[in-house]
Amino acid sequence: GGHGVDIDTSIGIAVAPDDGLEAEDLLKNADIALYAVKTGGRGNWRFFAPAMEAQAQARSALEQDLRHALPAGDLDVVYQPTIDLDSNEISGLEALLRWNHPRRGLIMPAEFIPVAEDTGLISEIGEWVLNTACAEAAKWPASVRIAVNLSPVQFKDHGLVDTVKTALAASGLAAGRLELEITETVVLQENEPNRVTLQEMRALGVTIALDDFGIGYSSLSYLRAFPFSKIKIDQSFVRALGENSESAPIVRTIADLGRSLGVPTIAEGVETPAQLRLVRAAGCKEAQGFLFGRPVPAADVPAMIARRKAVTVHAA
Repeated sequence: GGHGVDIDTSIGIAVAPDDGLEAEDLLKNADIALYAVKTGGRGNWRFFAPAMEAQAQARSALEQDLRHALPAGDLDVVYQPTIDLDSNEISGLEALLRWNHPRRGLIMPAEFIPVAEDTGLISEIGEWVLNTACAEAAKWPASVRIAVNLSPVQFKDHGLVDTVKTALAASGLAAGRLELEITETVVLQENEPNRVTLQEMRALGVTIALDDFGIGYSSLSYLRAFPFSKIKIDQSFVRALGENSESAPIVRTIADLGRSLGVPTIAEGVETPAQLRLVRAAGCKEAQGFLFGRPVPAADVPAMIARRKAVTVHAA
């Protein structure tokens, strides 16, 4: 049709006799090697190694446990505050998913979210997180918003906009208090369905934030393609402030860019007073990180908001 198409290939290789003598064994081991390629970023090739089989079995066990985690009540949502750097008060909280595995203990999202995305479980889990977060946020002061991360895989679900509508309606949360965070992977695809989905969600009145800004490719083109409401500066730049001479100019440049576009910037990963001073000086409007508070259960959020407000009033 006159369009160029880029195709990459992932290849898993098994070689007789070391990797098997029967066709069935060779195909199984080649498939295991192929899986290792895909989990490592795709578009590459790997020879089978015995350690891969153990990894594949561990991953399969994790997948099976994850399928039962939500109905068993093993998943939980915790909340980390974002601070308005003008008022020093909590302006919002980000909903973060945790898995309290009955045998392995706490499992962080970096380990199980890729499995959820590969298996399609992310749609069901993501909907539960959205409903849970909106219901909790409806109990907070009206000035405090809730931020929820959306996986790129969720955008393949044509019912995503309806899911957001349902969560808002069921919770009674004002649309303006919901902030949906997406990574550049969503806009990188630049396909019409994704653009339509983003526009429809924006039309609902929710805020759309571009997460982890600055670490990907051609991020400026994304800002031109879609008018985001907020930009979150990736924590890798913030945590290097004061240690890496290149980080401060990058943070300042992103903040200046946001200001020129009329888009507030949020600095992620603020852990020290020195980093806070630098992101303030750079012109960031909000900040998030362990300096202001670690993620807490929903039951602890009201006390966190009250403590922060009391500290702010005392400082004033």
